[in-house]
Amino acid sequence: MNYYSTNNPSLRVSLQQAVVEGLAADNGLFMPEFIPPLPPQFFDTLAQKSFQEISLEVAKNLIGNDLPDKELERIVTQTISFDAPLVKIEEGIYALELFHGPTLAFKDFGAKFLAGLLGYYAQQQSREMTVLVATSGDTGSAVANGFYNVEGTKVIVLYPSGKVSDLQEKQFTTLGGNITALEIDGTFDDCQRLVKLAFLDKQLQQQRMLTSANSINIARLIPQMFYYFWAYAQLPDKSKEVVVSVPSGNFGNLTAGLIAKKMGLPISKFIAATNLNDVVPAYLESGSFATRPSVATLSSAMDVGNPSNFARILDLYSGNREAILNDVVGVKITEEETCHAIQHLYHSMEYVLDPHGAIGYLALKNLIDSRKQTGIFLETAHPGKFKEVVENNTKKAVLLPDRLSAFLSKQKQTTRLNNTYIELKEFLLSYCFTMR
Repeated sequence: MNYYSTNNPSLRVSLQQAVVEGLAADNGLFMPEFIPPLPPQFFDTLAQKSFQEISLEVAKNLIGNDLPDKELERIVTQTISFDAPLVKIEEGIYALELFHGPTLAFKDFGAKFLAGLLGYYAQQQSREMTVLVATSGDTGSAVANGFYNVEGTKVIVLYPSGKVSDLQEKQFTTLGGNITALEIDGTFDDCQRLVKLAFLDKQLQQQRMLTSANSINIARLIPQMFYYFWAYAQLPDKSKEVVVSVPSGNFGNLTAGLIAKKMGLPISKFIAATNLNDVVPAYLESGSFATRPSVATLSSAMDVGNPSNFARILDLYSGNREAILNDVVGVKITEEETCHAIQHLYHSMEYVLDPHGAIGYLALKNLIDSRKQTGIFLETAHPGKFKEVVENNTKKAVLLPDRLSAFLSKQKQTTRLNNTYIELKEFLLSYCFTMR
């Protein structure tokens, strides 16, 4: 299958080129030239299949001809090495827990898949790849740990200084080895802008093979489709309409869910649940997409004022807002409401939400009709990663898993830069020279 740019549908490249380049030369995002539906018999036997079996069938259906079967199976098996259980919260509402991977965040799925794919391509080309990634928290830790010591790759993580939790920061600034952390004076949107400018810089591309590990890379989205199918397979009762609430920042997770729906997954409606950074819900209500500087919230991984993957959503629906509204409803949740959701669910059900999951839960709770619908919300990170927020609202200590607490004693290693591209470019040119 070929992949085209959202800015120019006539620009077609292979999967390898789309993954390695990350961003199209015209600044567009890559999309598959068509989305093949899964056969009906796949859904007939879904409940009898394992997470790995489902994931491999979905992957083969979308990209099966682009990789040798043995390599695709290896990468999928490496990716789906931990579970994503569907947990009943209350009548008609389930949490899909996506935090059981190595860094306890949903982005472990995408990072492990991308690391496997890029490691394979690096071996095929006998060239070292430099992976650039901008993060508001969990992407950095997932990518850094997913690529740690992967042969043929080096990773540079850009993150906004003072705007990620201490634990998240420690997860990607303490590794060393082939991982470098750049602490940027600015916001996540500044970091994302700098990464995109680097990909469009021909001089840099001549010096180094650059690629992206953000959700602008199509390979990040492919494995995120897997757990939507797995969630549906785990539902004990499939007789009602299914509504899925997705805590949304850069909108890669929602995009993956919508592609899964295009492949035939019977999801009736998606909820795009945001914090105060609500440019997409505002668009769905008014028809006007107006980016703006992000504001800091308790759900910091969703603090995005210019979500890149919204371009993919527009592309999926040919820019037709009414068509998007048939499948997606947007909801903004305030800081006060986020805290109340954490408090309510802990005191009523003794279930501990992180602030991102709290937004997904409350948006679902406010909209679902339990008589006709079953609701699933994505719990995207372990509550221990947002220990202070959670403890302030539950009044109970959050026990950190050993793999999280181990990071706290390690020494942070970063390079501080301002948010101008010229400074980043100077660093990258020096880095490219010294790391050859």
